[in-house]
Amino acid sequence: MAADPTAPNRGGVRDVAPALLRYRVMAYVVGVMLIALVLVAMPLKYFADMPGPVAVVGTAHGFLYAVYLLAAFDLALRARWGMLRTLLVLLAGTIPFLSFVAERNVTRRMREDGLV
Repeated sequence: MAADPTAPNRGGVRDVAPALLRYRVMAYVVGVMLIALVLVAMPLKYFADMPGPVAVVGTAHGFLYAVYLLAAFDLALRARWGMLRTLLVLLAGTIPFLSFVAERNVTRRMREDGLV
């Protein structure tokens, strides 16, 4: 049975699932890029005198972090998060491995709240 397109949106519940998927993908991508930057490119720069990988991986991480910010902020608006929770999730892409932890936490809470 198909959903009635004229039915109320129940506070944007239908819009949260795609936003959560976008956020989850970007959390993983940004997390992997940050780990590559910190564990591969930075040691190459300082111990092997190879600054090229930092330029490439650092630039890619910076661009992808901006996309992550947009995806996380979109999810925060759709799920009606508070200011502190939004800020913590936005900052999670700046600390290695933390974006993975934040993604698991966000997904678990969204499922517990019945939004997805």
